[in-house]
Amino acid sequence: MYDRLVHRWLRVPYRLHADVVRNPAKPRATLLMIHGIGNTGHAWDEVIAKLPQDVRIITIDLLGFGRSPRPNWIEYSAHEQARSVLHTYLSLGIPEQVVIVGHSLGSLIAIEIAKRYPLLVRSLVLVSPPFYRPEDPATKAVLPRPDAILRDVYRTVQKSPEDFVRVAAIAMKYKLVNNVFNVTSDNVTSYMATLETAIVNQTSMNDIETLHMPIALVHGRLDPVVVVENLRYLSNAMPNITLTHVVSGHEIKNAAMIVAVVHQIELQLPHRP
Repeated sequence: MYDRLVHRWLRVPYRLHADVVRNPAKPRATLLMIHGIGNTGHAWDEVIAKLPQDVRIITIDLLGFGRSPRPNWIEYSAHEQARSVLHTYLSLGIPEQVVIVGHSLGSLIAIEIAKRYPLLVRSLVLVSPPFYRPEDPATKAVLPRPDAILRDVYRTVQKSPEDFVRVAAIAMKYKLVNNVFNVTSDNVTSYMATLETAIVNQTSMNDIETLHMPIALVHGRLDPVVVVENLRYLSNAMPNITLTHVVSGHEIKNAAMIVAVVHQIELQLPHRP
């Protein structure tokens, strides 16, 4: 009752589980790292181990995952996630602009934060961003676009959450996914809700074109859920967007390359004394 009163009716954002992993006295930059669907902040552990010691690093568990709240009534949209991420970050009392590093779903939430709170965001590093063009029922293509095919796959998955839990258990057992990926009967509802509202019905392709801060896209050449032509379009159309290809799938595997891209973004920005 209290939860619904405060968060549903009074619209107070949830406070998420956050870790200030590294907090130097005079940080060169502050990194806010947002994980992908089904993961937690620990998905970034290998990347963090390779980052410079003079960078402040904050990780979070998104709404519905890890040690963050898992309300059963919320939409789990990118907008709701962004509100909770911002509320959580401000509650830490760090009066700094951030470099947001997002993976997969975290990339879409990073775009939402940058769109709504541009003064907070210094730059973006988006790893494996699943950007899909908005659906247009009036347009009938001879061959379906990759965006449409992937949406059909996701909608098929949503019809059988119990089967998805079983498949996820096999993938986790044989380490086919990130080592912190975890989908069970306890959190499959929030997973499916997130898939529907934040990924299938996203507006990120349109939203990113309104942003002007430096943005780096990192794409794995073996990634089955990223539409590379959308990333190429953005990097060609927007002078503030760069695209780096790595030999990787969808999960965070090439930590050294991600660190190199983060460092490149930092070099484009004035360092604080």
